[in-house]
Amino acid sequence: MRLEGSAVSGGDAGQVGGEALAGKLYGRVREELLARATPLSTYRFQLHKGFPFSAAREAVPYLARLGVTDVYCSPYLEASPGSTHGYDCVDHKQLNPEVGSPEEHAAFCSSVREHRMGQVLDVVPNHMGIETFNPLWFDVLENGPASVYARFFDIDWGPVKDELEGKVLLPVLGDQYGVVLERGELELGYRDGAFFIHYYDRLLPLAPRQYGRVLGRNLEALESRLGAEHGHLIELQSILTAISHLPQRTETERPLVVERNREKEVIKRRLAALAGSCPEVAAHIEANVKSFNGTPGEPRSFDALDELLAGCSYRLAHWRVAGEEINYRRFFDINGLAAIRVEDPDVFTEAHQRIFDWLRQGCITGLRIDHPDGLYDPTAYFLNLQEQFFVERARALFDAEYAERAELWPEVERRLRERWQAEAGAYVDSPLRRALYVVVEKIQGGRERIPESWAVHGTTGYRFANAVSGVFVHPDSEGPLTEAYHRFIGEAPHFEELVYEKKRLILRDFMSSELNMLAHRLNRISEMNRRSRDFTLNSLRRALSEFIALFPVYRTYVDDWRPELDERDVRYIRDTLRHAKARNATLNASIFDFLGDVLLRRYPEHLGPHERAEMLAFTMKVQQVTGPVMAKGLEDTVFYVYHRLDSLNEVGGEPENFGTSADIFHARNQERAVHWPASMLTTSTHDTKRSEDVRARINVLTELPGEWRQRVERWSQLTRTHRLERPEGPAPSLNDEYLFYQTVVGAWPMGPSLSAEGLAEFRGRIRDYMLKAIKEAKVRTSWTNPDPTYEEGMSKFVEACLDEGKSRAFLEELQAFKRRIERAGQHNALGQLLLKLGSPGVVDTYQGCELWDLSLVDPDNRRPVDYGVRTRLLEALDEEAREDRSALCSRLMADMDDGRIKLFALAEGLRLRQRQRALFCRGGYRALHLVGPRADAAVAFAREHEQSVVICAAPRYTLSALESPGGLAGSYEETSLDLPESYASMTFRDVFTGREVRPGRREGGAVLPLAPLLAGFPLVLLERSDG
Repeated sequence: MRLEGSAVSGGDAGQVGGEALAGKLYGRVREELLARATPLSTYRFQLHKGFPFSAAREAVPYLARLGVTDVYCSPYLEASPGSTHGYDCVDHKQLNPEVGSPEEHAAFCSSVREHRMGQVLDVVPNHMGIETFNPLWFDVLENGPASVYARFFDIDWGPVKDELEGKVLLPVLGDQYGVVLERGELELGYRDGAFFIHYYDRLLPLAPRQYGRVLGRNLEALESRLGAEHGHLIELQSILTAISHLPQRTETERPLVVERNREKEVIKRRLAALAGSCPEVAAHIEANVKSFNGTPGEPRSFDALDELLAGCSYRLAHWRVAGEEINYRRFFDINGLAAIRVEDPDVFTEAHQRIFDWLRQGCITGLRIDHPDGLYDPTAYFLNLQEQFFVERARALFDAEYAERAELWPEVERRLRERWQAEAGAYVDSPLRRALYVVVEKIQGGRERIPESWAVHGTTGYRFANAVSGVFVHPDSEGPLTEAYHRFIGEAPHFEELVYEKKRLILRDFMSSELNMLAHRLNRISEMNRRSRDFTLNSLRRALSEFIALFPVYRTYVDDWRPELDERDVRYIRDTLRHAKARNATLNASIFDFLGDVLLRRYPEHLGPHERAEMLAFTMKVQQVTGPVMAKGLEDTVFYVYHRLDSLNEVGGEPENFGTSADIFHARNQERAVHWPASMLTTSTHDTKRSEDVRARINVLTELPGEWRQRVERWSQLTRTHRLERPEGPAPSLNDEYLFYQTVVGAWPMGPSLSAEGLAEFRGRIRDYMLKAIKEAKVRTSWTNPDPTYEEGMSKFVEACLDEGKSRAFLEELQAFKRRIERAGQHNALGQLLLKLGSPGVVDTYQGCELWDLSLVDPDNRRPVDYGVRTRLLEALDEEAREDRSALCSRLMADMDDGRIKLFALAEGLRLRQRQRALFCRGGYRALHLVGPRADAAVAFAREHEQSVVICAAPRYTLSALESPGGLAGSYEETSLDLPESYASMTFRDVFTGREVRPGRREGGAVLPLAPLLAGFPLVLLERSDG
């Protein structure tokens, strides 16, 4: 149930005190929140200037008809101008004007509610965009530690480099600082009472106390023109006095910070007013500004500007300096995204104020939390979210019923929080911990699990995406495909060693500053004990580097308020330290023991609270670093280097494991049904490396590994003349060439032919993708050290290979091979869609993926979606289904290239979920086994709740079946589902064809032959019709 500001019943408002009112509100809100339904399905919109609220609003009726229960929006708080994703918020209090006005947002939200849908909003609590104007960051740059927002950002004001004491390193320059300065690219400017530093289109503040240097220059000349007693001169002198009395930018005492913040703005207003009313003062300012801006070719003329900049709270530097010296925490290694300290209550409030306004008003009904592993204490953050949501909903009811008693609210709020903390804060199993629907972008590696203490409903579904894709990978081809890959590239890379090497690369070249910071903190800790004080800074840094590079998961969740550590965290830390010792025979093993004691909170007894707090803070900082290093080393590097089977190289994937067994798939579904029944199920997102349909087609390669090996060897011969031979190796390398072949096979558009225009568009997409891929790989070129010759070689190779005039033989063979595996790829895609629709969790559809979508990594997967076409197709499908469902299914099977079959399957599955809400929200999960010659060539399960039953079965490894004389259905002639005995008396309805289905009886159970079902539609989705 969604609260709409209904009144609290009972009692006279004038007679109810704060405590009694809190009790009344608490019970009412608790009851209503616990009755709220979680989503059954979501549909992701990427909102930006090209797809604003107005366009999203027009698509809402289509989504409602499709069967979606909740719209799922990308972040839409104000972001950097031109942002296509919204993850670079610059102002938490404002809507993104490029996405729409408050009125357009309200209209969109109203449309969502009118169609009885919810809205899940993507929230970014870890960082903000600082590439363009950000008022909070701008204030920090202006005032340094004395900024009222200094503690909002995760800045080390006392870093390793002494010259950065009390300053922020700004690595934004295109060359060395001195070179940039003396070329005249840094210019002093003035506007409306304030001085700025211009660097092309970037605007930086001048420190307020430096205003005195500018205004005081040539003051005698101004006095001679105006006269010593002139009112305007006296006002300017008064302003100079006020500037000199400003608290220093290094002050952190709250009263002085407030004073500085107040007085600097007064100074600006006074100066603006003076310059506006006195032409002589305005001319004085203009002349002084000009005098500070030196003359290129005269280096000494820039000394004055250099001195001004030295007095600022930032240190301008070449962008290459960032990896080693940057002293603010970033999102991964992106300098333009500065981390915020959302663990601070004031920062939490600032970052979520508008979000909670919309939650209180019922505009949004759920949250997706971006990058929780970057947070200082994710567990506490999620609890804060749930507690504040409860309070906000109570406030909505309070305002509706007791508006005239507003003075009671502070006491009511305090008592509400006390009650909530006593119930939800104290008990992990309290349902109030999940009153607000929250899913998190948590990437789970290996056997990593979500901490049960998290007040969330689950993840955004990357683990499921890899598992469901993996069941269509034929395990028997692991050896042949591994050999084919090794033979083609001429080497045999070891995946785990590759991950270790690339994580060390990230630490060395991209996040060295973070490692240095941790090493110095650990060095200070080592000095606290005479048994560890002899550990050198260099040895501690080496130990930390090894620990982070070998750490097997994204992070642990040690905190300062739970008495016991999670046993999984303890195991990860101990195992990593053991491996680090084994790999580093020349490094004192006791250093790793010391590191382990700190990370596992085994503190010496003699240490006081301050020392213990320092050690805990170090541990929690380490946790914020291991995740980004893993993400950058694995997802953003290794996945572009290791190409055995690229469908496995997905966010959250484990390419070292060749696919997913049916048993593992069932086990994960069972676990989710019990522990995380509202976790998201995704197959494509804005961040996936390849769309679900590209992965589905590439997986077909595991059904013909021998032919694939022959094909790539043949294609390499056909395209050999297009490679650029260089002393250091060909462009592209054999490894990159192997990626190219998988990419074009996987992403080539559906259908028997491609127009000249279509080929030209595809050629551009593949070229852009390959250029991004080789930069991410960081082997022959990179974003930070581009090799233009190698990149040009890659571009020309792609363009020549995909040019009919230059590579006709290659293109003919490529298209013939693609066409051969295309239908099997379509069956894989439909199969993973069916398994997603039936599995425990919330089915998520990424924009446009209701039809075939053969997109690659961003920005390719963020192309416009035509909702007009989709609306018409869905309306036509519904009309045809009303006339004759069986005939419609036959037509869809006959021509699968247009994607209508996928849209039909999705719509029918989502509508089934709505009809069977209780089953899909709370139902049990039963893995089903098959018997017969193709028993391993399908995955099946049942969902059960009270009298309701749904059966799902998806064929896999279908290439041989499709190429056999009997086709798909004929190949399953002697293969059946083995069902529980109780199913024998049930009647089912085929959700797609509408036909009635009855299982047969056998000794001790029931049986359901697959062939008759697959003859009518290539998927099995049965709904009990007699329950």
